[in-house]
Amino acid sequence: MILASKHTVVHTGAGISTSAGIPDFRGPKGVWTLEEKGEKPSVNISFDEAIPTKTHMALKALVAAGHVQYIVSQNIDGLHLRSGLAREYLSELHGNMFVEVCLKCRKQYVRSTPAPTVGKKLTGNICRGSGKQLGCRGGNLIDNILDWEHDLPENDLQLAFMHSAMAELNICLGTTLQIVPSGDLPLKNQKYGGRLVICNLQPTKHVVFLMQDKKADMIISSYVDLVMEKVVKRLGVEIPAYQAADDPTKSIPYSVRWNIPDSVVKTMDKLYDKMVKEKGKLKRMQNDDKSEVRKNAKKLKSEKPTQEDNKESIQ
Repeated sequence: MILASKHTVVHTGAGISTSAGIPDFRGPKGVWTLEEKGEKPSVNISFDEAIPTKTHMALKALVAAGHVQYIVSQNIDGLHLRSGLAREYLSELHGNMFVEVCLKCRKQYVRSTPAPTVGKKLTGNICRGSGKQLGCRGGNLIDNILDWEHDLPENDLQLAFMHSAMAELNICLGTTLQIVPSGDLPLKNQKYGGRLVICNLQPTKHVVFLMQDKKADMIISSYVDLVMEKVVKRLGVEIPAYQAADDPTKSIPYSVRWNIPDSVVKTMDKLYDKMVKEKGKLKRMQNDDKSEVRKNAKKLKSEKPTQEDNKESIQ
C-alpha cells in the first residue's frame, strides 16, 4: 500500500511511546484502564530521560526516504521533535511539553526540559527574541500543552486536515481514534478514494473505533515497533539510532524555533485546492459515466423483446 501511494500520512497516538516507558491511555496498562480498576499507572522513566522509540525513528527515516509525506500526532511527549523530524512534516494537535509560546509575538521555542506547567499557563520564562523577525524581548512564555477547553492550534489542524484529505493512504499507529477532531482525520481521504490502515495493539469495544474498523482496508493488532521493523525492512529502509546531536532539546535553550512556517501552509493550501478541483472533476465525470450506463441500460431494457415477440420470431 505504501509503495502504491503517492501521498501517505501517518497518524500517531500514545501507543507509539509505550516502549519508551511512557504509559498510554487505553492499553492493558494504560492510565485510564488502570484508573477504572482503581489502580495507578507506573511511570518508570521521566519525560526528559525518555528517548524516541523504533517507531519514531522509523517514521523519520520513511519521511526522509519519501515514503511518508506527513505525520499527524496527538502526543505531547515531544518524541517526534526529539527524533530530529523537521517541523514542516509534523502537526502536533495537542501540544508539546518541550515547547513554550510567547504571549506577545506567538513565537514557539524548544525547551531543554519539559515545561513545569500544563494547560497554557505561565512558565515563569520570558521571550528571548528581539526585533520583528526574532520575537519580542520581554514577552511572557506559556506552555504549549492544550487542556480540554482549548482550541486546537490553527496551522497544525489546517495542515493535518489537508494532508489527511489528500492522502492516498492514511496509517494510524497506536491510537484508538476516540479524541475528536483528530480521530476523524484519517477518514477524510475516503471521500476521494483513499485507503485506511489501523495498527493498534488491543481491540476495543468503543463505538467510534468500531466505526473506523469497518472502514479500514487493513487492521493489525500488534506492537507498533514490531510492525514498523517489518515495514521498513520490506521497503529497504534502515531505522537510524537516536542521536542526541539531532535532538533540538539538546541545543542551547530557546535557540530552536518551532513555529510552522507560513509558507508551508500557503503552499499546502494551493495543492489542496488543486486536488479538490481535480478530484471533483473526476468524480463528476464518473457520475456522468454511471448516469450514461444507467440510461443505456434502461433503454436496452425497454427495447428488450417480449415473450410474444420471441414467439413471432421463432415462427
